[in-house]
Amino acid sequence: MSYKPDQQVLERYADVLVNFALGGGDGVRAGDVVLVVASESAKPLYVELMRAVVRAGCHPIGHYSPDDDGDYNVTRDFFELASDGQIDFFPARYRRGLVDEIDHMVAVLSDADMQALEGVPPAKIMRRGATMKPWMEWRTAKENAGKFTWTLGLYGTPAMAEEAGLSEVDYWQQIIDACFLDEEDPAARWRQVSEQINDYVERLNALAIEHLHIVGEDVDLHLKIGADRRWVGGSGRNIPSFEIFTSPDWRGTEGWIYFNQPLYRYGNLVTGVRLEFEQGVVVKATAEQNEDVIKEMVATANADKVGEFSLTDGRLSRITKFMAETLFDENVGGPYGNTHIALGDSYHDCYAGDPDGVSAAEWERLGFNDSSVHTDIVSTTDRTVTATLSDGSTLVIYADGRFQL
Repeated sequence: MSYKPDQQVLERYADVLVNFALGGGDGVRAGDVVLVVASESAKPLYVELMRAVVRAGCHPIGHYSPDDDGDYNVTRDFFELASDGQIDFFPARYRRGLVDEIDHMVAVLSDADMQALEGVPPAKIMRRGATMKPWMEWRTAKENAGKFTWTLGLYGTPAMAEEAGLSEVDYWQQIIDACFLDEEDPAARWRQVSEQINDYVERLNALAIEHLHIVGEDVDLHLKIGADRRWVGGSGRNIPSFEIFTSPDWRGTEGWIYFNQPLYRYGNLVTGVRLEFEQGVVVKATAEQNEDVIKEMVATANADKVGEFSLTDGRLSRITKFMAETLFDENVGGPYGNTHIALGDSYHDCYAGDPDGVSAAEWERLGFNDSSVHTDIVSTTDRTVTATLSDGSTLVIYADGRFQL
C-alpha cells in the first residue's frame, strides 16, 4: 500500500486550494460551482477537496478518472484504438455546457505511471490536444471576463517519488514544506508570500522594460517584452507558486537556451532540451532523450514560439528537490532559483489592460501567442537577466538566483 499523508495535511491542502487559491487568492464564495478533477491515485485529496467545497457552501462537480498504469491504461487504449475521426471528435455541447456552469476548477496532478504513453506516436497526442483547444479557449474567455478561476495541486505517488529519486515520505515532505502544510494556517502564510511576490511584481512593472538578455553558461537569449505587458505572480493559480512571469512578444526572441531539468510531457520523459530561436521562431530543437516528442510538439501550430518567461527567487521557494513534475520544478528554489520559458500559448493576464473583449486580431497584433500547447521547460543553472529599459539604460534584475530589485 502506498504512503498516505496525515489527515490533517490533506485537510489543510484542500483548504488552501479551495479557500485561498481559487478566486485569485480570495477563495470561493457560497453558491459557486466548483469542478474538482483528479485520478484514483489522488483519491484521499479528491475526497477532502469535495468536502471543502461543500463546507464552503459551494456546489461540487466531480471528475474522477482511473489511473493509467500497467494493468489499465485508458489513455493509451484510446490512442491505440481510435480512428482519426475519433481523435478529432470534440464534444462541443458537453464542454460548452460545463464551461457555462462552473465558476472554478481545481485539478490534482497525480501520475501512477510517469511514462504511461511511452511509444505512442507524439503526432497523435498533439492532434488530440489541438482538437481540445476550444475547451481551453472558452475557459480563458470566461477567465478574462473575471467569471472563472482555476488552480492546480499535486498528490505524490510511488511512481513520481521513484522518478524523482526520493522515498514517498521524502517526496511528500517536499509537498508539505512547499505548500506550508506544516503550519496551523497555511492559507494565511500563502497570503504573506503573495504580498512578497506582489512587491517584486510592482517593482518589475514600474521599470518599463523593453528587452531582456538572459546569459549563462548554457544560455544566450534575447526576449522582447512587448507593448501593454505586465509581470504577474502570486495569484493562487498554482499551489505552490513562487514564480513571477510575463508573456513576452514572441516576435522578439533570438538566441539559444538549454534546460538542465527533465521534461515530463505526454507520458514521456524528455531530457537535455536545447532550443535555438531566429526572428521569434524555434529553428532547431534537440533533446538527449525522446527528441521526437519535442520535435513533434514544436511542429504543432504556434508551439515553436515563446508564450511565457518566468523567474523564481530562491529565497521565496521551500522546494529543494527535483520532483519530476513541472508544477513543482518550475517553482524550485535552491542555490540559483530557476528560470524557465514555456513554448506555446501566452497568458492573457499578462496584458496590462482589461483582457475581456480583446479580439483575436488584437492579441495577434500585440504578439501574444496562441496555441493548443503550453509547455514549461525549466533550468536551475546560474543565469543573469539584464533588462533594457525604455530610456536605453540597462539594469540587472536577476542574478545568483535572486531578484536584484
